[in-house]
Parts: sequence; C-alpha cells; structure tokens
Amino acid sequence: MSNPAKLIAYGLPRQPLDIRPAPHERDWMDATDQRYAYRCLPLAIANGHGWEILCTSGFSAYWTGKLGTDAIVITPDQQGAKPAVSHFGYGILTFHVSAVFRTEPGYDLMVQGPINRPKDAISPLTGIVETDWTPFTFTMNWQFTRPNTVLRFEAGEPFCHVFPTRRGDLERLEPEFRPIETNPELQADFEAWTASRTNFLATLHTPNTEAAAQKWQKHYYRGQNLEGSGIAAEDHRTRIRLRPFARDDTEE
Repeated sequence: MSNPAKLIAYGLPRQPLDIRPAPHERDWMDATDQRYAYRCLPLAIANGHGWEILCTSGFSAYWTGKLGTDAIVITPDQQGAKPAVSHFGYGILTFHVSAVFRTEPGYDLMVQGPINRPKDAISPLTGIVETDWTPFTFTMNWQFTRPNTVLRFEAGEPFCHVFPTRRGDLERLEPEFRPIETNPELQADFEAWTASRTNFLATLHTPNTEAAAQKWQKHYYRGQNLEGSGIAAEDHRTRIRLRPFARDDTEE
C-alpha cells in the first residue's frame, strides 16, 4: 500500500491559523423546505471538497467606491487585531494566510472563496499556487462588488477554501466536441432519461402518483442507471470526508 499524500501547513510564530475540513452543511441549504437542497449531490459533494480557513476575529469593512488603498475602511472587533487589510486598492480586501503550505511534488494548491457560501456586496477571487516548492505565504483576496455597503466577516467564518490539484492535468486533456448521434448508446440513454424526467415533473404535484410519492428522482444520488439496477461507478459517493490537519505543536 502506498503512503498517503501529504498536505502540510507550516504555521507561523504568534500567528494563529484556524483551518478545518469544509463541512457538508450550509445554513441556506438547511433553510430550504425539507432541506431539499441537499438532494443535489453535486452541490453537496462540492461543499466538502477541501479545507476552509476561518477568521480568527470578526470585523466590519466598507468601500467608498474609489480606487485607492484608503478607500476601504476596516473596523476590527478587537483592538489591535488585523484580520484583513487594504493592500492593492481597487476595492480589494486582502487576508494574509498565516501558514506556508506544502503539497506533494507536482501538486498546486487551489485557493478560492468558500464554496457555495454567497456573500452580499463582495466576491472572492481565485488563485493557484505552486506549493510544492515555494517558501512563501499567499493572500486570499475579495473584491467589493458594491460600494457604500457595510459588510461583516464574523469570527469563525470561513474566508478561504483550499485543495490540491495536480499540475498539468488540464493541459494533458484532449477536449473534443461530438454530436450525440455519434454515440447511439449514450443518445438512447439520454433520450430515455429525458422522457422519464419530463413525465416525473409533469406528475410531481398530482396526488397519488408515483412521482408525488417519490418527491425526487434518486438515480444520480444512488449512482444507479435509469432502471435502478446496479451501480454505474464503483467509486460513486454520496459524501466526502476529509481528514483534519493533525497538529504537531512540539517546539524544537
């Protein structure tokens, strides 16, 4: 059995780092009727696809709409705390990530905003860092999308989401476009699914129908074909479970 791949965060002196596996749950998904948002398996899997870095203290931020670095006003909840700064101007709010990350050779680190956590008046920016060799830290940046709006980042709120990605995988792919008619088996399966889906939606709100009893079609969630037999992929999953960062606080 091969050794597990490593993702290491080297914490910096006197600079706390609060990082966790991204949770499956989202408040807005919990608030949907019968928590139906979790029936969307691609959405639910994406929620937990990486690790979240959390704010160690809360603050308010406000952008005047101008382009200078002084156009963002940041008010921390705790005196002396600097959870974020205005470094670049242009309405960009910057978080310094207090760790040097290291990935296995050939792996980059995707650095982006928290997944499926929309935030009003500000949008996260995304970067890819070559963390298999760099001895540097990186920043997580958000860009205001509306001026003259006070927004909040609370203590414990995620501001960054990271996960490794193998360098060069995208460049090695050979994308092709083909008419679906060139794959008759796939076309037949798609047309059968389309007919099934159309009939299901047409009878969903009709009492005493099979669709009304089922409430939602579960083929994809269960990893099954349209007939409901077998598993389409042996590694199909309905949940993603990542390990937390093991702590080694031993001082040399």
